[in-house]
Amino acid sequence: MKPVALSLFLLVFATQGGLSAAEALPDRPLAEKGEPLFSDDFERTDPGEWKAVVPSLAVGGGVLRVHQTRDDHGAVARVHRPMRDVIVSFRYRLDGSTGFNAVFDDKSHKGSHAGHICRVAFAPTQIRLGDDREGVMRNDIFAMRKDPSRKAEADALLKGRGAAFPHKLDPAAWHQVVIEIVGDRMRVSVDGQSAGFLQSPGLAHETKGSFHFTVNGAGVLFDEVRVWAAR
Repeated sequence: MKPVALSLFLLVFATQGGLSAAEALPDRPLAEKGEPLFSDDFERTDPGEWKAVVPSLAVGGGVLRVHQTRDDHGAVARVHRPMRDVIVSFRYRLDGSTGFNAVFDDKSHKGSHAGHICRVAFAPTQIRLGDDREGVMRNDIFAMRKDPSRKAEADALLKGRGAAFPHKLDPAAWHQVVIEIVGDRMRVSVDGQSAGFLQSPGLAHETKGSFHFTVNGAGVLFDEVRVWAAR
């Protein structure tokens, strides 16, 4: 399978500028866990509330497995919840894939491609945080990048809309991830250590209507997915 969606995001993201070093990482959480919004330990054999764009997910053995089945797009496993300031935690282990995206969308928002608001991309050597609403997925910027003569113009608009931090994904281990979004700030921690931070206006979008994983390649395993309102 061709890793179209993830590769496109990572390629475009490399031009966004922004933070790229650990000196900007906050070492404390942005918020406390408030009202529980969603929880899943996958102790069953059906998808439950998880929706797939194509048949690309399976539940069994106490985990969710997401794997690509179409050449033109990565596998998408989505759960719908209205969110704004939010804390999401989950465990993952690579199962043949080299990385994945954790994405927040608002399908009612027409200003960005597919209603994308923000994401965290886990790549083999980096974690990348992106403001999709005001960055690579904003409709005008998305269109500009299809025109080679306007690429430089689009790149200028991407400054500060993303941040990349060195991080090596261990393909053999389970890892614990926490993503916090509070106002226009997003922080990521992995295994209890601060791993990424971004401040950008699109993160403060009023409603993130869903959260999903996008996986390219053979697969990624997920477990213990939790969502809380941030307090």
